[in-house]
Amino acid sequence: MSWKWLPNAICIVRVLLVAPIVLMLLDERYIAALVLIAVAGFSDALDGFLARAFDWRTPLGSLLDPAADKLLIVSVFLTLAFQGLVPPLLTIVVVVRDVVIVGGAAAYQWLIAPVEGEPTVISKLNTAFQLLFVLCTLTIAAFAWPAEVISTLLGAAVLFTSLTSGLNYVVGWGKRALRNRASAA
Repeated sequence: MSWKWLPNAICIVRVLLVAPIVLMLLDERYIAALVLIAVAGFSDALDGFLARAFDWRTPLGSLLDPAADKLLIVSVFLTLAFQGLVPPLLTIVVVVRDVVIVGGAAAYQWLIAPVEGEPTVISKLNTAFQLLFVLCTLTIAAFAWPAEVISTLLGAAVLFTSLTSGLNYVVGWGKRALRNRASAA
């Protein structure tokens, strides 16, 4: 029996955690939200490890995993911004970056060729900073710790890596599209 389905199942569980996380945030149950976000983060690491270690990669997984990450991050940022815990401008940058990436991937898939998920180093760094920023924001809301300066520095890192990785994707995939179009002509 093949266990190749397991990473995708774990990823689907992560998607299903988004609604309870948002509801807990809206209810200001920050500790419970922190626990569920930690579970979601662990599940992300686990499904990625299983897919790589046992070669249980699937085309569905290569699209589902980043989609689950984006759904979680965007939902949490929007909720925290609604509550006034995250600056609106930072939330706009995070959301617009993800919309541009998803929209660009859909356009590439539809107009050029199938998209294969290839996260860049700067994109992985961006995801790490986004998660750290969210965790910091929630620990400040729940425990009044750590100092706000940590949140400010992490917010600056999220802003920088969001802009840099977004531009990296646009330029990189734009060049790839032009090469594909040129070779097809």
